[in-house]
Amino acid sequence: MATTDTTVVGAKNLGSSGVLYDERRDFYISPQVVKELWTDVAPFLTVVANQNTISGMADPTFKMFEHRNPWQKQELTVDATLADKVASAEGLVVGKNLIGLECEVWSDSVAEAEGEAFVNDNLKNEGVILITGINADGTAMTYETLSSDAITVKVGDKLSVIGNAQAEGSGSPVAWSDDLSVVFNQCQIFKTPVEVTGTLLQASLRGESKELARLRDQKASEHKIQKERAFLFGANPKGIESGFAQLEDVSIDGMAVRTTMGIIPALEKHGVSDANSYSQNIFGIDSSSNGGYDYKSFVEQMEKVFQYVPTAGMKRAFVGAGALGYWSTLGPDNSFSKNSGWEVGLSDMKRDALGFNYRMLETPHGMLQLIPTPALRGRYNKYMLVVDDSNLFHAQYRAPQFQASIQANDADIVKDQYMSDEGIGISMIESHSLFKIY
Repeated sequence: MATTDTTVVGAKNLGSSGVLYDERRDFYISPQVVKELWTDVAPFLTVVANQNTISGMADPTFKMFEHRNPWQKQELTVDATLADKVASAEGLVVGKNLIGLECEVWSDSVAEAEGEAFVNDNLKNEGVILITGINADGTAMTYETLSSDAITVKVGDKLSVIGNAQAEGSGSPVAWSDDLSVVFNQCQIFKTPVEVTGTLLQASLRGESKELARLRDQKASEHKIQKERAFLFGANPKGIESGFAQLEDVSIDGMAVRTTMGIIPALEKHGVSDANSYSQNIFGIDSSSNGGYDYKSFVEQMEKVFQYVPTAGMKRAFVGAGALGYWSTLGPDNSFSKNSGWEVGLSDMKRDALGFNYRMLETPHGMLQLIPTPALRGRYNKYMLVVDDSNLFHAQYRAPQFQASIQANDADIVKDQYMSDEGIGISMIESHSLFKIY
């Protein structure tokens, strides 16, 4: 007897009754809840924007005046070949105005006995002289010794000004002055688009019920983190200290493009890495077990970081996870503290009023607020950026805008855009510091 195949094409063999139908399953514990990886997206941008924002600027390329008081360090350098000639001056101008200056003489001659006064650059304090005469171009200098022993100024000596003494009945000395210096930066145009089709806009979905709303939130964070990275890592061909430049040589489709100079490239371009310089603000830390970084090095570096002391005695330090981890591991068994009996003073994690986490690192010269910064990842994982709030600002040529429904009328899509024209203002580069832990 012939059999009849009753199999229906496309039907599923469910086997025993009562199985769970795949198409009707609800896999989602909380169907309207989506977890996010980064909640503190851009702490550096948040701090700069909340500390000082300048809006309504007249031009997207902007200048800032700077002035460094010349009395901070006034020092003359004697010519390398002529002992009676002043070759250069710091905090002064070479000329008749030098007459009457009382100067310490610092020489590179070898000390004759233990305990002689030396400074970090291995110069010996020979004593004090008074400059009694100098011609206009500094090619001939006369002086009198004020110390008990006679002093002979030698080639290459440093004359550190400690005061001035004028003759009884003399007229007014020759005056001199300095000028303001200028640094500049630019605002750059940021655009972050959001787009969905008309069909997707209408769909009812799990996870996030409205895809356009989800993408708007996502792109808002993307817009913010890209500004954060630009303010940290951005560059332009001129730096910040080379004068005004409109930079038409950078273009897209023949139209000029401006970019803001980020603070890390600005430090690397204009900062000082020489460990023998009092102006050093770029530091390297060898974190290996035999690297030689010790408490003495820590104290000397922090002295330079805090030499321009903020009113509150605290500076913000934006750190990668590796840098934060390095400071956290400096316990009593680490060579950093073992030889000195000192342990790193690091507070528990706290929450700043601006909405990010931080820990406080206590140094002999001030407090560092260590702020974990998501943008400092990968190659920047062990970087620490220390900033002086008073010498940073958020520049807004055009305030951030959310531009809705910018699509063409004949397109079955919905397209929005986040747009802003912003940059970062950086002045007094020596007040900021960069640490690289390797």
